[in-house]
Amino acid sequence: MAASKTSISSLFLLFFLLVGSSASLSRTHRAHHPCKTMIFYFHDIIYNGKNSKNATSAIVGAPAWGNLTILAGQNHFGNLVVFDDPITLDNNLHSTPVGRAQGFYIYDKKDIFTAWLGFSFVFNSTEHKGSINFAGADPLMNKTRDISVVGGTGDFFMARGVATLMTDAFEGEVYFRLRVDINLYECW
Repeated sequence: MAASKTSISSLFLLFFLLVGSSASLSRTHRAHHPCKTMIFYFHDIIYNGKNSKNATSAIVGAPAWGNLTILAGQNHFGNLVVFDDPITLDNNLHSTPVGRAQGFYIYDKKDIFTAWLGFSFVFNSTEHKGSINFAGADPLMNKTRDISVVGGTGDFFMARGVATLMTDAFEGEVYFRLRVDINLYECW
């Protein structure tokens, strides 16, 4: 009787080990292929003291030598900017927005032009509802930069992945447009 209980217990253990390892293998395989890819553009128009009608972002923190309408010298170090930018499917600022990019960026190095981003793409359209959340370093002088997709809501519930940023256009200190290629590796 004891031998049969040991055999049954061993079979259950073997079964759970096999099921667990096969689930682990499928997750590993899935991690190399995105379950969803998307491309969006977001357009940032920083308030400069004269363009309040069109501005979609504003400096809310500046170093002692800076002010709130002109980005600081020394690679904008110390500036904190909040934004509520339109998201479009193409690179035309006047295209119909499909959502809003909402968050902040902090210029965080004196010697290199770089920033740290924390923001969400907030959708409320017929195609997408919910948000995708992003966070990470943005070394602005690199042609492409990767930041983490750290979560989401609605259609993007618990999404995880990588977003590749590319500066698509910029006009001095007032306007820039980013192309955002999103690759989600966890989709629910």
